[in-house]
Amino acid sequence: MKVALVHDFLSEFGGAERVLEALAEIFPKAPIYTAFYKEGSPAYLRFKTKKIITSWAQNMPFFVSKLHSPLRFLAPLIWNSFDFSQYDLVITSSSWYVTKGVVERKMTNDERKTIEICYCHTPPRYLYGYPTAKKQKGLLIKAYALVVNHFMRVYDFESAQKVDYFIANSKEVAARIKKFYRRDSKVIYPPVDTEKFKVQSSKFEVSGNYFLVVSRLVSAKRVDLAVEACAKLGLPLKVVGIGRDLDDLENLARRSTVNGQPSPIRQAQGDPEYVEGSTVQFLGEVNDRELIGLYQNCRAVIFPAEQEDFGIVPVEAQACGKPVIALAQGGVLESVIDEKTGVYFSPATSGSLTMAINKFLQLEKKGVFDPKFIQLHAQKFSKERFKRKIEAFVKKHTSGKLSYGKRDH
Repeated sequence: MKVALVHDFLSEFGGAERVLEALAEIFPKAPIYTAFYKEGSPAYLRFKTKKIITSWAQNMPFFVSKLHSPLRFLAPLIWNSFDFSQYDLVITSSSWYVTKGVVERKMTNDERKTIEICYCHTPPRYLYGYPTAKKQKGLLIKAYALVVNHFMRVYDFESAQKVDYFIANSKEVAARIKKFYRRDSKVIYPPVDTEKFKVQSSKFEVSGNYFLVVSRLVSAKRVDLAVEACAKLGLPLKVVGIGRDLDDLENLARRSTVNGQPSPIRQAQGDPEYVEGSTVQFLGEVNDRELIGLYQNCRAVIFPAEQEDFGIVPVEAQACGKPVIALAQGGVLESVIDEKTGVYFSPATSGSLTMAINKFLQLEKKGVFDPKFIQLHAQKFSKERFKRKIEAFVKKHTSGKLSYGKRDH
């Protein structure tokens, strides 16, 4: 079977790109079609050994580096420039750049129908009122976005009707697909390399007394809630990640620090070394080995992202046997079990998070969180399980139509 993979664009390496990576492992000879890639970027480096086919946008460096967001209305021209008629199956990895409905339906009796499966990370957040990485500033920009997004919603809906089968990365996203596209979908959770994060030792010892955030530093991730809460409580917090909000978050950490006054929590824990200065550390990007170590030695992971589609970080944390303090919104409600593998908080305020941290400390003292149970729970989201379910889905929906497995991937 001749297969092509389609992805929005290759720049950062996050959850969507991990799905693409797993799909590329299932179909190792499938080329990857993308609007453009940023050479030297984390995603490009992970896929540089693959055959990458870009659109005409790749030949416009200024578009790639600066204008792909404001000129997103060019998406129809980008995807219509590709010809997928030579493929039996096209699998699209869709979220931001309206990457769906890419297969033209101009058929004759002699032509083979190309099947399109869309793995939907979410309908584009910026089109349907969900928090995005960047907030719009200025009346002119907001007016421009209002007009463009209207036409993009129409295009997005029409593109969704061309898809043969939808796969959603969570029940949360399946509900969005039903709401905005009026289409049914199959939920297959995204792949997490749980074995890589798994603690091999029979003992689950915490060598660090810190809380951990792993996130892009952008507005929708609400890292500010964790920074403010931990700084005011005087609790050590390590933040892994980069983003445009770094300077604001560092200033927030300084403003929120209780100047020289240990909080009651810190006094009870006996951590005098964190009295002076902020207790928040920004570590920037770290390699996989360092990240695993941070996960395995932390007290708990704080995940405050708003309306997250699924959320890879909570699963990675649980694969290490660590509980998660999570905002009770979006796909995280499907991966974290309240008072068993973590603690929920709501609404999205630092005060609410502070209460959740206090609750976590009480439950931790009672021994509620069983690392082995948490780790076992994380296996429900393993990479191997993802691959099995994708292969079964493809086989089911191509059987009798395509010679699955007989032609070269």
